[in-house]
Amino acid sequence: MLEIRWHGRGGQGAVTAAEILATAVINEGRYAQAFAAFGPERRGAPVLAFTRISDSEILLRSQIYEPDVIVVLDKNLCTMEGVSDGLKHGGTVVLNTNAPPESFVSTFPQASRIATVNATKIAIEIIGSPITNTAILGALVKVTGIAKMGTLEDIFNERFKAYAEKNVNTARRAYGETTIMERDV
Repeated sequence: MLEIRWHGRGGQGAVTAAEILATAVINEGRYAQAFAAFGPERRGAPVLAFTRISDSEILLRSQIYEPDVIVVLDKNLCTMEGVSDGLKHGGTVVLNTNAPPESFVSTFPQASRIATVNATKIAIEIIGSPITNTAILGALVKVTGIAKMGTLEDIFNERFKAYAEKNVNTARRAYGETTIMERDV
């Protein structure tokens, strides 16, 4: 089973990204769960979302405490307590930032793979808004290969209708601009 924990802020689309990824995985014939944990439900407040992916039925119904992958939609959340907690040794981190992956080695010492992409810049330039979820999904797919980009694009077309093309282009560009650092831990 692959477990992903998403760290974002209200309005960035972390919950939607977790749901889209789960839908993509299910559409590709595997099992998935997506769910969120909210504090104050307001724009800008920290949000946690979770995705579980498996080749067999998922019976577990709890929050993810030891993720294989951590996705951070706002690099400023890295300074908050708990963002790196529980990441499995050799895990993967995907961050929305203009900084290189090497900048986050001390924040995520147990990560064997750290990837960065300036998802905010890409989203603003293509969508016209700092909603970074489709960009970060493009980066996540590049780093993990957990779903096919074409499957995500099909879901964008269905879910975002008039905005689908912009979201597809955002994910594709983020896929191309993601920088990955791999290291032995």
